[in-house]
Amino acid sequence: MEQRTAVRPATPQQRAARAARNGGEPTLEFAERVPYDAYVRASTLHRLQEPLTDDPGEMSFLMVSQIMELYFGLTCHELRHAQRELRANRIWDALPPLRRAALHLEGLNAAWQGLRWMTPADFNRFRNQLGEGSGFQSAMYRQLEFLLGLRDPALIRPFRRQTEVYAELSEALAVPSLWDDVVALLARRGFEIPAELLDRDVSTEHEAHPVVEAAWVRVYGDGGPDNHLRLLGEALTEVAERFGDWRWHHIKAVQRSMGAKVGSGGSAGLAWLQRSMARVVFPELWSARTAM
Repeated sequence: MEQRTAVRPATPQQRAARAARNGGEPTLEFAERVPYDAYVRASTLHRLQEPLTDDPGEMSFLMVSQIMELYFGLTCHELRHAQRELRANRIWDALPPLRRAALHLEGLNAAWQGLRWMTPADFNRFRNQLGEGSGFQSAMYRQLEFLLGLRDPALIRPFRRQTEVYAELSEALAVPSLWDDVVALLARRGFEIPAELLDRDVSTEHEAHPVVEAAWVRVYGDGGPDNHLRLLGEALTEVAERFGDWRWHHIKAVQRSMGAKVGSGGSAGLAWLQRSMARVVFPELWSARTAM
């Protein structure tokens, strides 16, 4: 395991004194590891790419996949932060992490641009070496789906041999999703949410309910500047829309690089992805707009 060099804090006064000593030039001598590398661990990140073939295009596929994994984790971090604020009834404080999550999802979507060069012929040069490896098997993507309320307990089965990952996914299924917490918040704010929704089995996927839809119609009916619930609805809508964009870009990338061939992980490939698009994130936020 790599030993991490501590990053020594510096005050504004120390930074100003160093700049004066350096005559405005950057510091070029350090007693230990370069501080940037100690913090970002860039040298570690750039050793994590191990292509399986000599094809030069495989590095793009591998690194873009790793970048997406980092964005999955970062978005999960923000959504969990938002959950904590909502559980504490701090709607205003939940808005910044939700806005950041939407921006991170924009970065995630932009990552697809790095694979637009890949035709079926390009992908076929290294695809066989991936074996049964598939993005379907991303544990962090499952965490993101679970947080957003897209839940299917069967999808954690591939990780049963990875006990730590399996335990983390099982735990994620056992606690409320972000949308479950939003529905509970509506109840605490005086909306009459049925008990069967508040006490439901959270390991299963939330099904759209007309009472929740009606609550959002009422929320949006108040256009006042102090209506934090409406601001919350818009922040959540932005997250859902950007996540939907990612799923659409995924479908287009698959069409571009492999058409309707079967997936590497055993699925029907394109057809399976298209069916998954029918699962809506925060469904009542969308259906309520028809009644507004």
